[in-house]
Amino acid sequence: MPQYHVSESTVIPASAERVYAILADYRVGHPGILPQPPFHSYELEAGGQGAGTVIRFKMTAMGRTENFRGVVTEPEPGRVLVETYVDTRTVTTFTVEPQGDETHCRVTFATDMETRGGFAGVLERFFITRFLRKTYRGEMKNLAAAAAR
Repeated sequence: MPQYHVSESTVIPASAERVYAILADYRVGHPGILPQPPFHSYELEAGGQGAGTVIRFKMTAMGRTENFRGVVTEPEPGRVLVETYVDTRTVTTFTVEPQGDETHCRVTFATDMETRGGFAGVLERFFITRFLRKTYRGEMKNLAAAAAR
């Protein structure tokens, strides 16, 4: 199956440390910024802070609900978090980079997944891109609000 990549970035008026701390906090911070819908039924299975955390959630998109179980790693602690969903070949990466005088940071959410080939795959990728970018924008808006508190 072909691999597909979707990403969205924004600049948030908060320090990279503050924003990363929210994303890495899988007990309160990260679940607190998830837009509902499409996310629901979030559960913390193990850990809770960065690497080693295991989460479960459901996501409803285009009338279909999918279950996800993710394992969190930190290939670059303080900068990059990765959720690898063990039941699929999908990976979501959260990257936080300081900007300028470090009172702002650039946040990028990116998902890599497999999609079908052919015309069905073209349609699938079109709708997935629209859906994920809209979802990411909502999540980033919630992240900016949480970082401002």
